[in-house]
Amino acid sequence: MRKIITTDQAPKAVGPYSQAVRYGNLLFLSGQVSINPENDEIEKGTVKEQTKRTLTNIKAVLEAAGSGIDQVLKCNVYLADINNFNEMNEVYRAFFSSDYPARLCVSGVDIYGGIAVEIDVIAAVE
Repeated sequence: MRKIITTDQAPKAVGPYSQAVRYGNLLFLSGQVSINPENDEIEKGTVKEQTKRTLTNIKAVLEAAGSGIDQVLKCNVYLADINNFNEMNEVYRAFFSSDYPARLCVSGVDIYGGIAVEIDVIAAVE
């Protein structure tokens, strides 16, 4: 059975999509960016700051679904500029244990609002 997941601890959808969809024991999160859910404003700080906000938003959606950062199976990372790869990775490492999820990272993409990084994930729910 499909279940839509929403939380006010992460940014509201800016289009016709859900923050996350649970299907069985899998959770599919839509892309998250560095929007502050308290005021719905884009935080355009450094790439490190944007990555931290993005992963904090992801963590909030995961927790709303009864999952967690340690249950992430796959991450797709989208960078506007590949030169930001190392900065993004520095923050990314701090959020995940040494048993990292599978990951894709692509660059050269235009991200909503001129943001530098967007991340979507697939996670398990027990």
